[in-house]
Amino acid sequence: MTLDISKYPTLALVNTPDDLRSLPKEVLPQLCDELRTFLLNSVSQSSGHLASGLGTVELTVALHYVYDTPNDQLIWDVGHQAYPHKILTGRREQMGTIRQKGGLHPFPWREESEYDTLSVGHSSTSISAALGMAVAAEKEGEGRKVVSVIGDGAITAGMAFEAMNHAGGINPDMLVILNDNEMSISENVGALNNHLAQLLSGNFYTSIREGGKKVLSGIPPIKELVRRTEEHLKGMVVPGTLFEELGFNYIGPVDGHDVLELIKTLKNMRDLKGAQFLHVMTKKGKGYEPAEKDPIGYHGVPKFDPNTDSLPKSKSTQPTFSNIFGDFLCDMAAQDPKLLAITPAMREGSGMVRFSKEYPEQYFDVAIAEQHAVTLATGMAIGGYHPIVAIYSTFLQRGYDQLIHDVAIMNLPVMFAIDRAGLVGADGQTHQGAFDLSFMRCIPNMTIMTPADENECRQMLYTGHQHQGPCAVRYPRGSGMGAEIETQFTALDIGKGRMVRSGEKVAILNFGTFLPSALEAAETLNATVADMRFVKPLDEALIRQLAAEHDVLVTVEENTIAGGAGAGVNEFLMQEKLLKPVLNIGLPDRFIAQGTQQELHAELDLDGAGIEKSIRDYLAK
Repeated sequence: MTLDISKYPTLALVNTPDDLRSLPKEVLPQLCDELRTFLLNSVSQSSGHLASGLGTVELTVALHYVYDTPNDQLIWDVGHQAYPHKILTGRREQMGTIRQKGGLHPFPWREESEYDTLSVGHSSTSISAALGMAVAAEKEGEGRKVVSVIGDGAITAGMAFEAMNHAGGINPDMLVILNDNEMSISENVGALNNHLAQLLSGNFYTSIREGGKKVLSGIPPIKELVRRTEEHLKGMVVPGTLFEELGFNYIGPVDGHDVLELIKTLKNMRDLKGAQFLHVMTKKGKGYEPAEKDPIGYHGVPKFDPNTDSLPKSKSTQPTFSNIFGDFLCDMAAQDPKLLAITPAMREGSGMVRFSKEYPEQYFDVAIAEQHAVTLATGMAIGGYHPIVAIYSTFLQRGYDQLIHDVAIMNLPVMFAIDRAGLVGADGQTHQGAFDLSFMRCIPNMTIMTPADENECRQMLYTGHQHQGPCAVRYPRGSGMGAEIETQFTALDIGKGRMVRSGEKVAILNFGTFLPSALEAAETLNATVADMRFVKPLDEALIRQLAAEHDVLVTVEENTIAGGAGAGVNEFLMQEKLLKPVLNIGLPDRFIAQGTQQELHAELDLDGAGIEKSIRDYLAK
C-alpha cells in the first residue's frame, strides 16, 4: 500500500520515530490529523481494531517524539491501540495485511519489530513487564527509560494493581500512562471505574481548590484549614490519591488529544526520578463520528466504507455459537430464577447483550478479572444459586488455579460456557483456544462436553446447568452448521456418545465441531464415525465396541493433541490392554499464528481433505 503523498504530505516524511523526532513541533498537529485519516482508510480496507487506535494518535506521536525509542522501551497493554505505533515504526506500507495470514501481527509482537518490546494479546501485563524492564535498566545504568501505556479497562485487573503495589515499594524510574477513555471493549464496570470516570473530569475538584485559595489566601489561620479541607476533598474526589498511596507520583488528568501539551508534560516527566503515573483523558474513536458514537461497535471492524455511517452486516444467516449461548441463557433464566451469569468484561463477545437487558438482576460483569469471576461463581454456588461463567477459552487460562482450588476441589455446580474454543483466526497466537481440553481433562470432578453442532450445544448447556458438579461446554468462534435447533430442552446422558455413520476398518472418534469434516473424510474412506460428545467422562463402552470392530481408531479434536481428548482415548486403551493403532488428529505442538479459520484448518490438515489425507498416510505406514 504505497502512500499518496498529496494526501499525506507530513506522514510521508515519517517512516521511523527518528524521522518523527527531526520534525519541528509546529507540524505535529497536522501529522496527527494525517495519521488518523490514514488509520481510518487503512483499517476500513483491511479490517481490524479501529476505535482504540483512533483514540491514541496524539499520545503515540508524543511518546515517540519525547522518548528515544527503541532504546527507551515503550510497552502497550493488550495492543488494540497500537496501530498508530505500528504506522510510525516502519510498518506503514504493510498495514493493509494486519491480522491476515502471513501479514502484520494484530498486536505488538517482538519478532516483528525492535519497537515492540513485549508480545501481547491479553490485558493487564504491561505494568508488571515494565517494572521488570525498569529494574533491568537500573542495573544496566545506561539511562534507558521505560513507559507502559494501559487502558482504563485493563487497569481493572488485579495484576495491574499487584504490579503497581510492587513498583511503588521499590520506586524505580518508570512511567505508567493511564489512557482513560472510559471505555474498554465493553463498557467499563466497577466502583474504581465509576470513581475515575465521574470525578476525574477534575473540574469540580480544581474549581474548589482554586476558588478556595483565591477567596481565603489573605487570612493566615484559615490557610491551614483550607489545606486540610483540600486534602480531605482530594481524598474523596481525586483518584490520584489511590495511585499515590500505591507509591506513584500522580499527574493528571491531561487532555490526550492536545499533542503539544502532551509533549510538554512528557518532557517534564521524562527526567523525574521514581515511579510516575500520568493520567491521560482520550476519546475512543476520536475524529471519526460513527466510532465516537459507537466505540463498542467500532472496536473490531470488518472491511467497511468510511463514508457511510454503519458497518456492513454479517453475511452468515446461521446463528453463531455465542448467539446459541445467549438464547439458552434467556430461555433458561425464564425457568430458573437461581441462574446467575458472570462475564469478565466480554458481554458482547459472549452473546450476553439480550440477557443483560432482560435479566439485569441475574447478570454480573466483573471487569477484566477472570480469577475473581471464577471464585465469585464459587460463592454463588455455595449460596445455593446456579452460576454460569461465560468465558473465552484463552481467558479461562487466567483463572486456572481458581478452577481447580475454588470450584473442582469442592465439587461445586459451576458451569463454564467456553466460547472461542479452538482456532479463532485473526487474533493469532495469544487468542487461539488450543489448550482447554488438556488443562481441564486432568482436573478431578470435571465434566467436559464438546458439541458437534448448534442443537447439541444448546442441549449440552442445559445438561451442564442441571449437573451437580463442575462442568464445561466448549464451542468455537463463528456460525453454526445450520443444524435444526430444538427449543425443547433435553438432558443428555452424561458420558454417552452416539454413532453417526457405520463403515469398516477405520473408526473416527469425533470431539466437537469438526464432525462435518470427519464425515467428509469418512465418506471417501467408508469409515465409521462416532460423535463422542463427552471428553470427560469418556464413553468407555463405545470405545471398547469401536476398538473391537475396527482395525484403526482415529480421534479428531480442535485442541492441542498433547493431553487432549485423543490422549484420553489412548490412556483408556492402554489401561484396558486394548492394543489398537490410534491416530490422534488435532492442533500441533506449536503456537498457531493468525489467518482465517478456514485457512488455518486447511494448513493444519483439519478440513475434510486434510483428515482424509492424514488417515491415508497413517494406513500406508
